Amino acid sequence: MNRKPLLILAVALLSVPAILFAVDRDAKNSQTSEKADSGETSVAAGIVTEKPLHKFLPVEDKSNVSLAYIWLDIAQEATARDVELHAARPPIIARTLAVWATAMYDAWAAYDEKAVGSRLGGKLRRPKSEHTLDNKHKAISYASYRSLAFVYPESKDYLASEMKRLGYDPSIESTDPSTPEGIGNLAAQAVIDYRRHDGANQFGDEPGGDGTPYGDYTYYRPVNPPDKILDPDRWQPITFTLPDGKQVTPGFLTPQWYRVKTFALERSDQFRPGPPPLTTTDDELLRQETAQVLAYNNSLTNDQKAIVEFMRDGPRSTGQSGHWLRFAQDVSRRDKHTLDQDVKLYFVIANVAHDAFISCWETKRYYDSSRPWTLVRHYYKGQTIKGWAGVDGGVKEMPAEDWHPYSPESFITPPFPGYTSGHATVSGACSKALELFTGTDRYGFAERRRHCELTEKDAGDYVMLDLPTWSATAEMAALSRAMGGYHIPVDNNVGLKVGREIAVWSWPKYQDYFNGSAKVRP
Repeated sequence: MNRKPLLILAVALLSVPAILFAVDRDAKNSQTSEKADSGETSVAAGIVTEKPLHKFLPVEDKSNVSLAYIWLDIAQEATARDVELHAARPPIIARTLAVWATAMYDAWAAYDEKAVGSRLGGKLRRPKSEHTLDNKHKAISYASYRSLAFVYPESKDYLASEMKRLGYDPSIESTDPSTPEGIGNLAAQAVIDYRRHDGANQFGDEPGGDGTPYGDYTYYRPVNPPDKILDPDRWQPITFTLPDGKQVTPGFLTPQWYRVKTFALERSDQFRPGPPPLTTTDDELLRQETAQVLAYNNSLTNDQKAIVEFMRDGPRSTGQSGHWLRFAQDVSRRDKHTLDQDVKLYFVIANVAHDAFISCWETKRYYDSSRPWTLVRHYYKGQTIKGWAGVDGGVKEMPAEDWHPYSPESFITPPFPGYTSGHATVSGACSKALELFTGTDRYGFAERRRHCELTEKDAGDYVMLDLPTWSATAEMAALSRAMGGYHIPVDNNVGLKVGREIAVWSWPKYQDYFNGSAKVRP
């Protein structure tokens, strides 16, 4: 197989600017502007920006956002609660959010003149006289509640309380298609039935599994044990030390994900790229890739640390799917979206992310490639190197066997193979989908945060990260994974490329749903 494109991509990353940011350190005013979201000048912690700020958390004033936007906030909160209970599980999160967004879209489609649902097509279509905002609100609320309760059963009480807060009775289970409540419940149930046994193993009942929900049933076994490198080209589990001192060694998270039903893609391997560099095929390139990760690790600036943490999210992270849906919400506020626009936008972004994860996990499972944790120990065995010194900050000399990514001890590196990067693949897909949906690459927001606040003992000063375009934001996400020490550059470059290809290929499929020409997948 021809690896030349991969070599070009890997070398190209070395010429990418080390950071994408905009910081004004001469600003004197430390007052935070209340008008940041309107696009007026914001003065935040001594940093001036003419751009509105990205909202990582729900907006407090919901008077100017759609009910779909509010339901996305609710879905994100239910997802964060799931992370607190079960830890971060990015592919699973992408699926759960796609289930919600699809059920909401399918219910909404019944009150549109042309759009068809993903499971029932146009069978639920109501007469034009019923295409009112109130009916749409009821339908999407019941669809959202039912679908979220399916994927997040432990949050059912929270979800029911949110339904009541919005003025709806969660106990109504009518499936009467002449009512919006019935439309919502029917649409949700059709998606639930389709996804109940879609390969994710949500209930732990797939043959070959051990009964664990979302557990593996494909008999994956790592080649390398945690304490020894038998094959430097293959993935190696890592032992984490939790805050309470307990040590755990996570296995490959959801290695069965290549078997999960895609939404728009035809097959999970449809966009599988060529192989990554290996010690047996491209040893010199792999050495260079590893050296580049080390160079980032021992020279991280404050702004680069902020970028790593921004794209890594925090302890209640809703994964790349949730993060890019937050970016989509920025569009909703910026462009003053209607309910119809938001329902369609979230439907696209959630499902593109879901497909991108399936594609990425198929690649991870197929190549089973190693990460910098293993490669540094392989190439620099017995040597003294310079690296990040740990939670106290700074850098120091250390044995290569002690090298550590810019990450807490409780989550050193994501527990699955490196090639390709999930962050890069999903960011490439979602950023391109946002560009296609909005008709422009322009984003025009900024992220304000304190560097080091998620990784080191002492949080640093505020910095402002510029997010001028969707493509630049995706490139920032991809590059952050090499700067953090989680991936060699080629993992990110190829992932970004594949993600963009997925979105471009899929976009006409979503347009077919909107214009009514889509066919229901069996």
